[in-house]
Amino acid sequence: MLERLAQEKLKWKCRRGLLELDIVLERMLRTKLDGLDEKTLAELEVLLELPDNDLWDIVKGKSDDYAPSLNEMVAMLRGL
Repeated sequence: MLERLAQEKLKWKCRRGLLELDIVLERMLRTKLDGLDEKTLAELEVLLELPDNDLWDIVKGKSDDYAPSLNEMVAMLRGL
């Protein structure tokens, strides 16, 4: 489980310019955050470095342009 400061930083990084991404990421944080291991959190951090439109295309399944090592987090986001 993440310490409180790390959780707050992650929540801040999940605030995006696209409302749709905000909704998906907020839902993921609310329902899945406590169960994420370090590997999956690292995957999320990598995805959060992407521009909003690229990340949204990945989440919606319009793009598979991401490293295979991110499959677990992408699948989780797509399932929300």
